[in-house]
Amino acid sequence: MPSNNMLDSEKISYWEQKTFFKNIDYLIIGAGIVGYSTALHLKESHPEAKIVIIERGFLPSGASSKNAGFACFGSATELFSDLQTSPEDEVWKTVSLRWKGLQYLRKIIGDSQLKLEINGSWDLITSKEENLFELVKEQLPYYNKKIKAITGEAETYTIDSNISSKFGFEHVKTSIFNRLEGQIDTASMNHAFYKKVIDKNIHVLFGIEAKTLNNNTITSSQGEISADKIAICTNGFGASLIQEDVKPARAQVLITRPIPNLKIKGTFHYNEGYYYFRNIDDRILFGGGRNLALEEETTTNIANTDLILESLKSILNEVILPKTDYTIDHNWAGIMGVGKSKQPIIKQLDANTFCGVRLGGMGVAIGTLVGKELANLIRSVQ
Repeated sequence: MPSNNMLDSEKISYWEQKTFFKNIDYLIIGAGIVGYSTALHLKESHPEAKIVIIERGFLPSGASSKNAGFACFGSATELFSDLQTSPEDEVWKTVSLRWKGLQYLRKIIGDSQLKLEINGSWDLITSKEENLFELVKEQLPYYNKKIKAITGEAETYTIDSNISSKFGFEHVKTSIFNRLEGQIDTASMNHAFYKKVIDKNIHVLFGIEAKTLNNNTITSSQGEISADKIAICTNGFGASLIQEDVKPARAQVLITRPIPNLKIKGTFHYNEGYYYFRNIDDRILFGGGRNLALEEETTTNIANTDLILESLKSILNEVILPKTDYTIDHNWAGIMGVGKSKQPIIKQLDANTFCGVRLGGMGVAIGTLVGKELANLIRSVQ
């Protein structure tokens, strides 16, 4: 049986201790896609189990509710880059995981709750990428063959040379179109996950930060909390709790105010994927620029920097909205988890502790499946 918890805070009543902090079967750290999915799948097989999810922020603090809402599995230029540096079977395994993960997310949450739109995505090619474009272009028939084996869909990637005239871009020579990628409403997705876990009598407690981990007990901002089993689902934040190949990667994002008669529709990758943007509610949501300061962006500090925000604004002015009046409405940052491999870490750390981290910037695509696999791993060792 789980140990009784020794909470330091005198603000916790007997009733709160009894209901939320004692006799926990499964304690899940992180109220994001992976944490919610892990909890739901554990509840399926253990309906009587007491499951508690804790989250450091008053809202999810990682990438799950801070992301750009891309439902993507791999641009052509990303595939080309990955195939130069990673074993081929690993690259296609990663793409397959992303595709299957997106289909599973659609099954679990539903297209209407995701507010899913399949408008396609474009790799934007400037004069700087023309040599890369010629190399990738030669590989498109092969990529289409491999993607068809995964998705059952033919001719996923095509050349779209009319991209600039279609959307009003400047300094863009051509593009590679992926017709299967789409976009979601991140907040709607997270709210749907939250409602599902609450409906299953899973407790979600915000404002509790896990600081250290020792066997089946964590030291948190509210004191010690113990459980039979602990699952770390904090992605980039996991680096502070476990010794694995995962490190934080900050992503900075801005959004414009509504733009009348906005023609841009879809998701877009720019500068070899270091920048990305999309339409949402007649606005442009634009993020990226980590390549400008990779060391500084390896942080869990949720903040924006002038260097990257100015870079985003410059590209908006010169490339994306060169002849359009617009105003920046808001900006924010989120924390991803990355490592040497793009494969997630789903692992048992000791007899009582497990982790599902390193989503590699693809949490929307793979997070739900990672949660399912993590729950299966936890069940298998009981």
